[in-house]
Amino acid sequence: SESPTRAQLTDSSRRAGLVSRFSGLYAVERLEAQNLLRRYITDLEMVQKIIFIAVVESFRSAKLAYRQFKLRVKTTLSSSHFGPESLEDAAVDYIVRNLDLYDVQTNDVINAMNVNPQISFPPEVDFSLISALIRETCRLAFAMQTLEPPLDLAFASDGELFNDTKYRRSFDSDFTAPLVTFHVWPALMEGNGVIVKGEAVTRRTPVWGRSLSTSPGRSPSLSPTRSLGMNSRGLSPERLRTSHL
Repeated sequence: SESPTRAQLTDSSRRAGLVSRFSGLYAVERLEAQNLLRRYITDLEMVQKIIFIAVVESFRSAKLAYRQFKLRVKTTLSSSHFGPESLEDAAVDYIVRNLDLYDVQTNDVINAMNVNPQISFPPEVDFSLISALIRETCRLAFAMQTLEPPLDLAFASDGELFNDTKYRRSFDSDFTAPLVTFHVWPALMEGNGVIVKGEAVTRRTPVWGRSLSTSPGRSPSLSPTRSLGMNSRGLSPERLRTSHL
């Protein structure tokens, strides 16, 4: 009979650790990033939006990287894999044992943030200021894809009906307002189930047509640091550790 892989045997404990780490990001790295941004941006609402979008884009980037990495692993394993586990299970098991091979590309996230119309940044600084938060979120999101089922963020949009199953209101919210003005932190989901609540702001002021920023948007050419590290280094099969195959 088919024996469970290491990834399957450790799924429950890894899940608990990753959920705890997600809560830690909110409690520690989020506040550190907020403090860094507040040195340059007086508008707390804009700071919170930047952090929220950074987390969302980090998850998006990590999920794409995971799909690409798993495809490369499966291609490499396919010629020599004979079971007893499926090729899919063998690939996931390999990734779980070699998570450090994930080459985090913070610039992919920063580039996506640069063109997001909801956020802006003073021209003298760069979104790379919060690269530590981006890097840790990417690593966490990548590892969450190895779980069965994987963990992901809830879809969120400004103006949506506030859902107290998914979110708690920020302290400065209007607790009678029915719609989300903006999100501070995303909710963590397993399928349709909420694992960790996010945080949202609800106010009576209109959501649509509001000014999203008191500072002008940035041109991508304003900061020389944005051109650095733009070429993503792919996760090539040559980097796979043959000793673990």
